[in-house]
Amino acid sequence: MTTLEPHHDGSPLYVSNSSPEIGDEVTVRVRVPVGYGPLERVLVRSNPDHEPLWVEASLDGESDGWEWWSARIVVANPRHGYRWHLVHDGGRVEILSQGGLSGIDTLDAVDFALVAGNPPPSWTSDVVMYQIFPDRFARSAAADDRPTPEWAIPAQWDDELIPVPPGRGQQFFGGDLDGIVEHLDHIAALGVTMIYHTPIFPAESNHRYDAARFDEVDPLLGGDDAYLRLIDAAHARGIRIMGDLTSNHSGSAHEWFRAAHRHPEAPESAFYYFLDDENEDYESWLGAPTLPKFDWSSDELRRRFTEGADSIVAKWLSPPYGIDGWRIDVANMTGRLRDIDLNESVRRAIRRTMIEIEPETLLVAESTNDAASDLQGDAWHGAMTYPAFTRGLWAWLSDPTGIPHINAFGEETDEMWYFGIPTGMPSYDATQFVAQMQRFTSQLPWRVRLGSMLPLDTHDTARFATRALPGTIPVAVGLSMTLPGIPVVFAGDEFGLTGIDGEMSRTPIPWDRIEEPDVSARIDLYRELIGLRRSHRALGDGGLRWLHVGPEGVVFVRESTEGVVLVVAARDDLDIALPAAAVHGAGSAVSAFGDATLGVAEDGGIVLSAEGPTFAVWSLPGIQPPPATASASATLPQAGGIADAEIAALDTDS
Repeated sequence: MTTLEPHHDGSPLYVSNSSPEIGDEVTVRVRVPVGYGPLERVLVRSNPDHEPLWVEASLDGESDGWEWWSARIVVANPRHGYRWHLVHDGGRVEILSQGGLSGIDTLDAVDFALVAGNPPPSWTSDVVMYQIFPDRFARSAAADDRPTPEWAIPAQWDDELIPVPPGRGQQFFGGDLDGIVEHLDHIAALGVTMIYHTPIFPAESNHRYDAARFDEVDPLLGGDDAYLRLIDAAHARGIRIMGDLTSNHSGSAHEWFRAAHRHPEAPESAFYYFLDDENEDYESWLGAPTLPKFDWSSDELRRRFTEGADSIVAKWLSPPYGIDGWRIDVANMTGRLRDIDLNESVRRAIRRTMIEIEPETLLVAESTNDAASDLQGDAWHGAMTYPAFTRGLWAWLSDPTGIPHINAFGEETDEMWYFGIPTGMPSYDATQFVAQMQRFTSQLPWRVRLGSMLPLDTHDTARFATRALPGTIPVAVGLSMTLPGIPVVFAGDEFGLTGIDGEMSRTPIPWDRIEEPDVSARIDLYRELIGLRRSHRALGDGGLRWLHVGPEGVVFVRESTEGVVLVVAARDDLDIALPAAAVHGAGSAVSAFGDATLGVAEDGGIVLSAEGPTFAVWSLPGIQPPPATASASATLPQAGGIADAEIAALDTDS
């Protein structure tokens, strides 16, 4: 039988205002199982200006087997951390933070956190994202009239991908923006609400991360007019558009770099890190000479790129385009070079300009690993990152068996690609999957977690389906749709496409196969699970409470006052019993997806059973806690610090 524990998260059930300003008073609540303890007191420890401050919580009452406590805290800093101290009868103290429930003191880094300022768009919780790699999505008839660029290796739509350079970056299929417009009905029918496309600026590669300029759309994609047609047609269907910017580097063909390379007298010389007096050698992204790195100490670079209404950042957010946000490529490396770190000032400048043009826009940072220090809400609303969700999910639901293929070096190998980690993919059970996810999200404010992407794969990774264990596709897709964050569908996943690494995952979409039974069934699966996500408000901004985490699978609820969603996700057979208070209203649960069994015993206990792999969902009534009774925030004397009386004495002495 699962043992219930105290719970708090950043959702509206527990936090009265998720977008406060400094000086605002916010009511926070914690729920504790009846009979837990018993508790003598509950306190909230905040950390304003990095000096602990204590507030006494009030007992609000009981509801459905839980005690609810509330307290009021005043937001003092842009990131205001707080934690709960639960004092048991007899003096034993437990601490509840995002790091979990602990009998010893915990790090400030894993405190719950309120973020003051820079709220995400009001529509963030409704986003289901669809990622498009333009060269490989769809080709309109107009593409036939465009000449193949000098850098490109032309390919037919059904040609095999070339795994080695130069084809790896230069194989050109000619997908364009009007091709996307022609297939918007497919995208809309899936139920997605935002298209995220990789770069669309002129470049000398098929991926276009080596931009030759940022102020116009590549004519090979149809130019500015085609982009405007796409934006208008998407917006007419209620689908938003998020662009992709490289703030870390440009391409070596960029007009700025060409003006500066071998021309130290040029104003653009300050835009890059040149290593000699002749401006011959320069810093680049991971040593790639085609990707010279920006030097963000240049005021003129900031003026042109990030700051104000005439900047690149602003242009595409402004009329007539009006895109809805930016994904920033290599955001983790932007402004950073050895002892230089301008990352914070660059990201804040980007967001400041976005707010000036249109506050209701989304800013997401790419970061390949742990990015907690950057993701505290000062600019990025969330991240496109892999360790918290994607890597752990693969380690749990994938088969590492070797598949012979040719790698980027032209070598035949069966070594599995695993996010560039040379030690390979570990083998996890469900307990480890959850532990990794909790570790990598425990330092993020709840609001930032909700703004972070939950991809199974992207244009930079192998496709998950390549090595998915039998029967686990619904489990993986279902988890991406039901855990906190932004679900992501990489175009082609709904067709069942596979790919051995990031380049080989960029297969042109096989539109001629859309009626095949296997493809149609996979599309229906995605449509149903996206529909599940969008039909339950709790899956967008509701709280997350784990009911069971075991080797075979997990059970959790997403909760709000409007409704509760109960989720079972398992790789293997699962049979568990939960106490009655674990899920209120289980007797009125309505199956929303899957074939698992939910039963309610005479004592109200809940029994769940399923044959794995399985993904199952039920809808239940919302949570109705008693009204919060906390009075105006009142601080307590500091234990071991300066007491109120001593502060008064200091004031008198002064």
